[in-house]
Amino acid sequence: MTLLPSCDMHLRSYDRVHWGDRHDFAQLVLPLHGEVVLDIEERRGRLDPLHGALVAPGAGHAQSSPGANDSLIVDVDGGAFGDGPWQRLLERPFVTLGPAARKLVEFMGLMTRESVPSRALVHGWVPLLLDTLSLDAPRTTSRLTALLARIETAPGLAWSTESMARAANLSVSRLHALFREELDSTPHAWLLGCRLDCARGMLTDGARSVADIAIACGFSDQASLTRAMRRVFDTTPAAYRRAAQEKPPKPQ
Repeated sequence: MTLLPSCDMHLRSYDRVHWGDRHDFAQLVLPLHGEVVLDIEERRGRLDPLHGALVAPGAGHAQSSPGANDSLIVDVDGGAFGDGPWQRLLERPFVTLGPAARKLVEFMGLMTRESVPSRALVHGWVPLLLDTLSLDAPRTTSRLTALLARIETAPGLAWSTESMARAANLSVSRLHALFREELDSTPHAWLLGCRLDCARGMLTDGARSVADIAIACGFSDQASLTRAMRRVFDTTPAAYRRAAQEKPPKPQ
């Protein structure tokens, strides 16, 4: 699987003041609207929704904007660029965003505007973004990583093997092969585990009814969740909740 040491994603706006910075991580600057003037060492570029940039770790840089603007900022641990295809982004920091990259940036921007994205979602989507910027086509492992993050964020959606394959832009047979190679599992078995993790978290942390939890986590009804928990954990939702509530609190 494609893994990143550390990454973070947030929105930022720049004013007319040309202010400088330098940090030990790489930083993607991807405008969602407006224009940003970016100087990286001795190179200057004008960024907009069709053009972005990657600031290399340790590179001095300064940003400003002549008007209203909003950019998706992605901070990535510099170790991710040590070798492999992403390294070429350090050699040509100003990049043109093709249709696939723009669609992905727009999606990530929308997710970030709605709420602070989960760490799992950020770590799932950033490899796909970096592949899209540096390669002709994203690697299948990056597509799988993004798919897993998307499902973990919303396991209650009506996922099927076919919809998972479409979301990852893979054939069903290739999706099955990737799950075997990377996760030693099948799409259906992994999805069930993800939904059970969701249900166990809700049973432990909240007071929602078992029926509501079952639907929220992607099971057809309470009976379906109960059968799955009996088969996998040899317990029922109600028994699992009681056992979790009876555990003594952790010492502070």
